[in-house]
Amino acid sequence: MKETCQVCIHHCSLEPGQTGLCRARKNENGRIICSNYGQVTSLALDPIEKKPLHRYRPGSLILSVGSYGCNLRCSFCQNHEISMAGPEEAGAVSISPEDLAQKAEEYKAIGNIGAAFTYNEPLVGWEYVRDSAWLIKELGMDNVLVTNGTASREVLEELLPLIDAMNIDLKAFREETYRKLGGDLKTVKEFITRAAADCHVELTTLIVPGMIDGTEEMEEEARWIASLGKDIPLHVTRFFPRYQMADRDATETGRVYRLADTARKYLEHVFVGNC
Repeated sequence: MKETCQVCIHHCSLEPGQTGLCRARKNENGRIICSNYGQVTSLALDPIEKKPLHRYRPGSLILSVGSYGCNLRCSFCQNHEISMAGPEEAGAVSISPEDLAQKAEEYKAIGNIGAAFTYNEPLVGWEYVRDSAWLIKELGMDNVLVTNGTASREVLEELLPLIDAMNIDLKAFREETYRKLGGDLKTVKEFITRAAADCHVELTTLIVPGMIDGTEEMEEEARWIASLGKDIPLHVTRFFPRYQMADRDATETGRVYRLADTARKYLEHVFVGNC
């Protein structure tokens, strides 16, 4: 029986055995399941500043975990080897929520504060995030989510009580740009607004030459963020050639700094990345 996935804006309508656009959800015997559940492609103990989170427990370490799959199609994706991969190419190993929580606790002795769900888009496999985060909270540790914010309100509400901090990609502030990336600006703005009401939120915008690098656009974005809270941190990050944009030059550093200065007219905490 055909079923429709409700996790994100795409609402993939899937026949039995068929996989959605994200490559991480499929129709199995008439039921939509998370096919990347516990399938881990990346596991590392990172400084929390790499998420990037600069105003949530600075100086700490966090166990970062990623799987495969994503529900956007960014031509400049920095992690395309896993985000654009399916199970055959991903080279994943199986780590259960119980095993992940145990690893997080083991690393506590060397400064680990919990787990960060990151690298690919974690919300395409939100059930694994939920189950792991619940166990990690039981241990008195923290959960961090690094996401593109392209998920349903129901998924967000399910996870919010378990998440201590998020970094959300605000990839652009133009609807037409989001459409090119396979996303929807309105959905991401609603996700950010709801998350920021109950959780520590920091935002990241990658400055991509000729696509996401306009002063007026940054001005509008920063003004909107300030309407939610002037103290919400924004990371203005330099693009490097990757994936389908490997033939481009890296963003001029001066451009990144100028756009960060534009954002500082409205926001109290603006950080420059990759410069």
